[in-house]
Amino acid sequence: MEKAILSFIEKHQLLRKDSKVLVGVSGGPDSIALLHFLKELRENWRLELVALSVDHCLRGEDSIADLEYVQARCEEWGIDFHGISLDVPAYEKAYGLSTEVAARELRYQFFTERMKVLGADYLALGHHGDDQVETLLMKLVRSASSTAFSGIPVRRKLADGEIIRPFLAVTKKEIEAYCEKHALHPKIDATNFETVHTRNYYRKHVLPLLKEKNSNIHITAQHLSETLQEDETYLQKEAGKILEKTTVFDEEKNSATLEINLFKKHDQSLQRRAFHLILNYLYETLPDQLSYTHEANFFALLEHTEGNAKIDFPRGLKLNKVYDKLTFHFNAQHPQPVSFHKTLTMPDSIQLPDLSTVTAELIDNKPLENPSSFYIAKSEVALPLHIRTRKPGDRMSWKGLNGTKKIKDIFIDAKVPIEERKTWPLLVDNEGEVLWLIGLKKGIRQEVNDEQFIYIQYEKGNL
Repeated sequence: MEKAILSFIEKHQLLRKDSKVLVGVSGGPDSIALLHFLKELRENWRLELVALSVDHCLRGEDSIADLEYVQARCEEWGIDFHGISLDVPAYEKAYGLSTEVAARELRYQFFTERMKVLGADYLALGHHGDDQVETLLMKLVRSASSTAFSGIPVRRKLADGEIIRPFLAVTKKEIEAYCEKHALHPKIDATNFETVHTRNYYRKHVLPLLKEKNSNIHITAQHLSETLQEDETYLQKEAGKILEKTTVFDEEKNSATLEINLFKKHDQSLQRRAFHLILNYLYETLPDQLSYTHEANFFALLEHTEGNAKIDFPRGLKLNKVYDKLTFHFNAQHPQPVSFHKTLTMPDSIQLPDLSTVTAELIDNKPLENPSSFYIAKSEVALPLHIRTRKPGDRMSWKGLNGTKKIKDIFIDAKVPIEERKTWPLLVDNEGEVLWLIGLKKGIRQEVNDEQFIYIQYEKGNL
């Protein structure tokens, strides 16, 4: 067993000499064997070892006894001991978590804090090859995508160091034999034999069947986990490149907008990962309610043929498709547009809700026009003029058009997003005739040599 572990450490470069190594120790066979194994390496590798042990307050006196057992082994072996009692039931109730999740969160908070305070290089944990098989089996049953189908990582970042799992190279049976060989007498948690827990069910009923077919299933599972992780790391990197080209992120993590046509040019496997990267960016923690259904809805939205469409995600996140753009945003960041109606006098300057300004004045000569200005003979309109948002039934006509056209249809033809239509300014006379759909269409005007002209200028705001 020792040779297999050392070979695994060397292969994955899990441990350096002259390092400070924290060891998560529960008192069970896996963690006690790990602590003893590292103790045996300590002198040759010049390791500074610190044992971390947690009482989760779930098994009364038994869990306190486990903590005391670990402390006694550390005193015997000359290893620094840091133990703590964490009130998992209270935390579970306060945050509405399952017992397993609550225990893990509190445990890792303690581990992270100790890593920082002690300036440790590594946190070694005792997960073994059978744990890897069980994890992959559970993921296989629950996962609906290859992204979620992953095993226990050999190493990962924690604080300023790394978590390492050198025992993934060996089985539970080998660890128990190691404990017997070295007379370690670990503590046994009776709940490990209760098959009401999912992992224990796989451990007792499923894993033995697989080992009948392949006694080295733990090696197969570890190789599968590593290759999956290598592939996933590469694909995640490529998905990140797609987002750099296609998506604009709000720095405050309130929204993200992607260019649909550019996005869809890439393989769907990368699109799917890019979608999940966006969710990871926007959500502080991913909601439990998120499922493969939301992913399917996202891809359906990309293929939606009409100009505008919306779908809702958990915690108020909305996906809003407007022609070739798809925006992820939270409700609070996108208040409902407000309609307005303002009367223009001459001279006058008014500010619209989006901070745009409209100025009006009377001039004596016909002016030069540009897309942001409009003029009309004073004698041709019913005064006063008004700036307002559209109303149901608004229509207008322009040179070259037979009859009139609905403002709504003009917006659709011009691919104006629905939200912008609600606040788009119109210039109308006192009888409701639309003279100028500002920035889009100018109505029919009689060419007259009048003494006075009304000259309107529009300046876009920066809201």
